Amino acid sequence: MDFSAKMLRDDALKGKVIVVTGGGSGLGKAMTKYFMELGAKVAISSRDLEKLKNTAKELETETGGTCLAVQCDVRHYDQVEAMLQEVLKVYGKVDVLLNNAAGNFISPTERLSANAFDTVIDIVLKGSKNCTLAFGKHWIDTKQTSSTILNIVTTYAFTGSAYVVPSAAAKAGVLAMTRSLAVEWAKYGIRSNAIAPGPFPTKGAWDRLLPGDLAEKFDMSKKVPLGRVGNHQELANLAAYLVSDFSAYMNGEVIVIDGGEWLKGAGEFNMLEAIPEELWNQLEMMIKAKKNS
Repeated sequence: MDFSAKMLRDDALKGKVIVVTGGGSGLGKAMTKYFMELGAKVAISSRDLEKLKNTAKELETETGGTCLAVQCDVRHYDQVEAMLQEVLKVYGKVDVLLNNAAGNFISPTERLSANAFDTVIDIVLKGSKNCTLAFGKHWIDTKQTSSTILNIVTTYAFTGSAYVVPSAAAKAGVLAMTRSLAVEWAKYGIRSNAIAPGPFPTKGAWDRLLPGDLAEKFDMSKKVPLGRVGNHQELANLAAYLVSDFSAYMNGEVIVIDGGEWLKGAGEFNMLEAIPEELWNQLEMMIKAKKNS
């Protein structure tokens, strides 16, 4: 099966203007590329303007679409407002906000400085809040009748997770914001949904989180019932659907795309998959013998 196959028809996002935070690389870049292939005009933002410009140029060449690079540190509300105004100046409107910018550390929490903890909270939660508030206020003030917010969260936003406590706390906040605003802002024509991805390796992020040979030692595919990690196009397919008009009745939903990973970890007896077939036969005979005694 070709997991890199594209899902929607070529004009599915024609006429839409989409802003992707953290769009210069990794999953943000993959989603941006597909949005452009589907006819959307896209603005990508991050702190690294040079990287953004290179990505925008590359994607325009590959897709024939339009991509605007706008420098913005989402931790600062004034920069978010300036980014929004730049997009409006160039494109005239914004239809979709994709809150994708993130930061993370894998570390025992007691080893983290207060500043390191704040860095993750500020990028993930405060950054998503800043963008959501700025764009939401604009849409409400201008009486735009159809707008979409899509947030990238994670499955441990549901459960929490050791060793990524700042990220877990921040993503849980974004998840709560997604569901809350889905109800509160629906009357303004603003939909709010989220995606909770499982393992979708990106070179930059995964090299930082699992440097050296750690990525091989902690093979994420072994945790996934489907036995593999995700292909970037699979995530891009889902994101494109959720920002398209085809999903117009979806609001307040958080969709997990992880091959069953988090459910495997949640089930109390899921570790029994390690029992070989012959041992199950022995256990069955032992249980039957006990019943008959």
